[in-house]
Amino acid sequence: MLLSLYNVMSSPPSYHTKVLCKYRVIIGVAVIFFVLFFFNQTYLKSQYFDSNIFTIKYQERLLQPKEAATNLSHLMFVLVGSSRTWRDRKVYLGSWWRPNVTRGNIFFDVEPSEEFQPWSPALPPLKVNEDLKKLKIYPKLTNRNHTRIYRSILENYRLKQDEDVRWYVTGDDDSVFFVDNMVDVLSKYDHTEKHYIGMFSETIKSNFHFSFDMAFGGGGYALSYPLVKALVEELDNCIERYHYIWAVDHLQSLCLADLGVDLSLEKGFHQMDLYGDISGFLSSQPTAPLVSLHHFETVTPLFPGMDRPGSVNHIMKAANVDQSRMLQQSICHVRACNWTFSVSWGYSVHIYEKIFPRGYLKLPIETFRPWWHGGRPPFYMFNTRPVSRDPCEAPHWFFFVSIEQEKEGVVTSYKRKFPRNMASCFFSGNTSADPLTTIRVFSPKTPKPGRKVECCDVEYEGANVAYMRLRDCRRHEIIA
Repeated sequence: MLLSLYNVMSSPPSYHTKVLCKYRVIIGVAVIFFVLFFFNQTYLKSQYFDSNIFTIKYQERLLQPKEAATNLSHLMFVLVGSSRTWRDRKVYLGSWWRPNVTRGNIFFDVEPSEEFQPWSPALPPLKVNEDLKKLKIYPKLTNRNHTRIYRSILENYRLKQDEDVRWYVTGDDDSVFFVDNMVDVLSKYDHTEKHYIGMFSETIKSNFHFSFDMAFGGGGYALSYPLVKALVEELDNCIERYHYIWAVDHLQSLCLADLGVDLSLEKGFHQMDLYGDISGFLSSQPTAPLVSLHHFETVTPLFPGMDRPGSVNHIMKAANVDQSRMLQQSICHVRACNWTFSVSWGYSVHIYEKIFPRGYLKLPIETFRPWWHGGRPPFYMFNTRPVSRDPCEAPHWFFFVSIEQEKEGVVTSYKRKFPRNMASCFFSGNTSADPLTTIRVFSPKTPKPGRKVECCDVEYEGANVAYMRLRDCRRHEIIA
């Protein structure tokens, strides 16, 4: 019995068993093939579907109208003034405001007197600030006038005049804005994000007493519209939170900091916390578009022989032709005479009877005084060079007198306004520049990119006129 069972178990598989195994293998292969085919088709369809979505989205983007570049119509100016000072300051605002082009309002503390009525259509529309006494915090306010100034942003927003506005720009009635350059600067930033753009003071003590992290509002600052919308919702709450702050610009920086936004610096905004003769500063403007100038009542007139209003209107003659080059410094040399020419476009030309490199001449001559008197240096947020009586270091000064537009470009003329009253520099056989009375500067009609230095060439044949021609710097050109 056991032997029979052993024989059965050890016998080879039957025919039916072999057939069954073959079927199982065939079915398994078919299943694997079907699974692979199904997933492959699903993947291809998915890829095709995703590709179609990408194509559709790409085509939709192409069909959507491209957003226009930022221009002057996208800026809303919120300006502040006072009926008490308006008689002397209106000329500054009138020098740059473009009726029916620039947008904005000027806010006064009270209605101006009858001598200013009817209000000139050549100026921004006049608004009178709301009465602050309605604020709960009014009795505790440290500086009620500055609070009034600050709330002008909120009051302007409530006027509902902001269609297509991308930026709010604030400023005082004694500030001059170069609006084409303002557009150029703001175009660098994404106006759909929150931005706070401006510049601190020129003097260390002003920044120390208030803040190194705030834009000084006299020189102006810009707020992107999303930031304005966020600010106005909390502005009165912020005034209550910081009621003890004296300066409006300091208050603004704290309010914006609490909204998570810090200052972005732009060198072209100028608070002008300087006293006296600022010609040395203006003759070495940083390589950045000139955006604003402030405090005209604390500095001497910009041009010799003119009053303050006349000097402002005079410098705007050049600005109205080409703002991109305003005050931009170009330096070149006449090696046969050992001379260095430095032009601050639209303002002045210096001639030195010695070869100086740009690295030295870009430092402003300290013809001015700091805003805060007394104390020991340093005074300024930039390096300076002293006024010198050395004939090899002191320049011959020429100031802007006229501008002409020609087919090939623009010609600005500069004349000597006073003699240097020094001996000539006889270093290494230098030639005296005393005979020169006029400098004519030729510049291309095309605007200069705002952050690019231009080079120049000089033509001089021994007469009383020298000719300078601005051009792009050559590759690896050394200005020294």
